[in-house]
Amino acid sequence: MNYGNIKYCDIADGEGVRTSLFVSGCTHHCTGCFQPETWSFDYGEPYTKEVEDKVIESLKPDYIAGLTVLGGEPMEPGNQHALLPLLKRVKEELPKKNIWVYTGDTIENLLYGDRHTDDTDELFSCIDVLVDGPFKQDLKDISLRFAGSSNQRVIDVPQTLAAGKVVLWHDNPIYASHDIDYNVEH
Repeated sequence: MNYGNIKYCDIADGEGVRTSLFVSGCTHHCTGCFQPETWSFDYGEPYTKEVEDKVIESLKPDYIAGLTVLGGEPMEPGNQHALLPLLKRVKEELPKKNIWVYTGDTIENLLYGDRHTDDTDELFSCIDVLVDGPFKQDLKDISLRFAGSSNQRVIDVPQTLAAGKVVLWHDNPIYASHDIDYNVEH
């Protein structure tokens, strides 16, 4: 697997300050994709043990909330296999950190459809939040927090797996409302 970028203090791709790993390779090719260069599986640099060690190290400070994996497409079958050791390592070594994954697939297709692999179930046991669904240019909505188009869902993965149906992640109401009163003491 290759990766196109790593952001070590990202605040756009999940709750809190995060390390974000942008993997390469995507077969969805969504119209209006913000990073079409990442469609190529050869884009960027090889993901190595040294890169993984840097990602793990970057997650250690208390102010880092967790890891976000996006791309490209992290849930491409080959990328699932390559990402599993990283996600397992985060959960084992840094259990207080959360993991967000962005995918152009739906959770249903990943769990029960043609994108399910031998690694999918174990990967999902590590993921806290999944932002699913293809980006749709005609449904683009810049007011959404953590999604690019209104068809995309921000899913609480542990609750979804426990309930056997999709359970949406709930943002802190002060942020979800876009109605922050900076003059009120919290």
